[in-house]
Amino acid sequence: MTQRDDSTVQAAGCVLWRRSPVDGELEVCLVHRPKYDDWSHPKGKLKRGEEPLAAALREVEEETGYRATAGTELSTLTYMAAGRPKQVRYWAAEAGPGTFAPTTEVDRIVWLRPEAARRRLTQTRDRDLMDELVIPAAERGQGR
Repeated sequence: MTQRDDSTVQAAGCVLWRRSPVDGELEVCLVHRPKYDDWSHPKGKLKRGEEPLAAALREVEEETGYRATAGTELSTLTYMAAGRPKQVRYWAAEAGPGTFAPTTEVDRIVWLRPEAARRRLTQTRDRDLMDELVIPAAERGQGR
């Protein structure tokens, strides 16, 4: 186990997906955070002693109202937020049952096809996660 720097904010989230109830095509859920007026993948900080995957699934349910089943772990993103380094681990996760209810943290969600979701995402760094979800690793030249 690697030791973590206590100054780094630890967070986790998911690229939440489903098959469209209309045509069966892949759709991705994005959340709108009014505090930042941005569109992103559901994510949040880990609680003390919480495992990253458990945090990711908890945040998905809290922010979207949907329970999710985790799949492949995606990239970990590291960036500066409020003057501190932040590290966010992500997983692909299939949406299960649920219903969205707006909160002060997340006031809207949208289900979009991957290319539309890519365009809607506010942060460029979040777009690479979309590519990981829809483009097999071998095609990206990573051959995991």
